Amino acid sequence: MKKPLNKLASILDGNRHSSIFVSLLSILLSLICASIILLILGKNPLAAFQSFLQGAGFWPKAKYGGGSGMLTDLFSFLNVLAPMILAALSFIVGFKAGLFNIGISGQMLAAGFLATSIVGYSDLNAVLAKPLVILIGILAGGALGAFVGFLKYKFNIHEVVSTIMINYIINYLTGFFINTYFADMLTRSMKICGSNARLTWTSVQLAGVKCDIPLGIVLAVAAAFVVKFIFDKTVFGFELRAVGMNPKCARYSGIKVGNRIIASMVISGMLAGLAGVTYYCGYYNTIVPKTLPDLGYDAIAVALLGNSSPIGAIFAGGLISIFQTGSNYMSSSLGVAKEIASLITGILLLFSACGGYFRYLARRRLDRMADEAAQLAETQAGPGKEDEPHVG
Repeated sequence: MKKPLNKLASILDGNRHSSIFVSLLSILLSLICASIILLILGKNPLAAFQSFLQGAGFWPKAKYGGGSGMLTDLFSFLNVLAPMILAALSFIVGFKAGLFNIGISGQMLAAGFLATSIVGYSDLNAVLAKPLVILIGILAGGALGAFVGFLKYKFNIHEVVSTIMINYIINYLTGFFINTYFADMLTRSMKICGSNARLTWTSVQLAGVKCDIPLGIVLAVAAAFVVKFIFDKTVFGFELRAVGMNPKCARYSGIKVGNRIIASMVISGMLAGLAGVTYYCGYYNTIVPKTLPDLGYDAIAVALLGNSSPIGAIFAGGLISIFQTGSNYMSSSLGVAKEIASLITGILLLFSACGGYFRYLARRRLDRMADEAAQLAETQAGPGKEDEPHVG
C-alpha cells in the first residue's frame, strides 16, 4: 500500500506538472462522488455522463429535431463557454494580485445592461454596433473594477465586502430601470438585443444545420493568451504576482503596490465586462430583473480547477460548460433533475479548493520518505571512523 501512495505523492508534488495532476485528481474525485449520487438515484453513471456529452455536442444523439444537428449543440456549448472563460480570467487576474473578486456577477450585469440599453436598441450598422457593445462592456466593467481597487487602496476596504455590496446595488438598480423602461410586457424580462448589436450570429446554415455562432469565443481564447503573456513575459505581470505573494516585500522592492492593486482590479473588471456582453448580448440575449448571473460564481470554480492558469481556465471552463449545456438533455433522457449539473459543479469546486491540501499531504509524505531514506542510509553505513575502537 505504501508504494502506490508514495508514487501518488511524487506525482502530486514531486514534478513540474504537479498542478495538472492535482486538477485531474479533483476531477476524478468529483466524478466518483457524482457516480455514487447517480447510483443512489438508481441511474447508470456512464449513461448520465454520455448524455452530458450528447447535450453539449461531443457525442451524437439518437435523433435531432428539424434543422438541428450535432454542430448545433456544439456551437451552443461554445456560446456558454465564451463568457465562462472570460469570467474565469477576470477572477484569475485579481487572484494573482492577491485579490478575491466576488463582484464578477455584478460587473457582468452592469456591462450587459448598459450595452443593451445604449446600443442594443439602436439602428447602428452591425459593423459599428458590435465593436461598440464590446467597448461599452470593457469600459463599464473596468470602471467598476477601478472603484473597487480604489476603495481597497485608499480606505483598505476589503474587496470581498465592497464587491458584495456593489452586486446588490447593481442588481436592484438595473432591476428598477428594466421594470420601469425596458421590460417586455409579455416576459417581464428586458427587451432582447437587436441582431445588429448581438455578439452571436444566429441561425447560420453550416453543414446543412442551423447554428448560433458566437463571436465571444474568439475574444475569450484571445484574452486567455493575452493574460498568459502579461503574467509570464512582462514586468507589469511580474509586479502583479509579486504584490499578490507579499505586498510588504513588493513595496520594499520599489513596486507601487496601490497602483498595481487598482490596475489588477481594472483589468479584472474589464474581463468581467467582456463576459457580461458576451453573455447578455450574445448567448442569453436578455436580462431577468433582480437576478445576478450564476456564471459569475461558477467562474471561481473554473479558475480554481484550472489552477489559476489562463490556459487551464479554457479546459476547466469546457468541463463545467459540458455539465451546464448538457443538463437539459441528460434530464430528459434519464429522468433526473437537471440541477444535478449544479451539484456536480459544486462538488468540483469543493475538490478544486482542496488542491492546496492535496499538495500539502503529498509534500508531508515526501518529507517523511526522505527522512526514512536518510535514517536507513545512516543505519547501513554503520559506525563512523571516530567511533571505531583504537588499536594500540
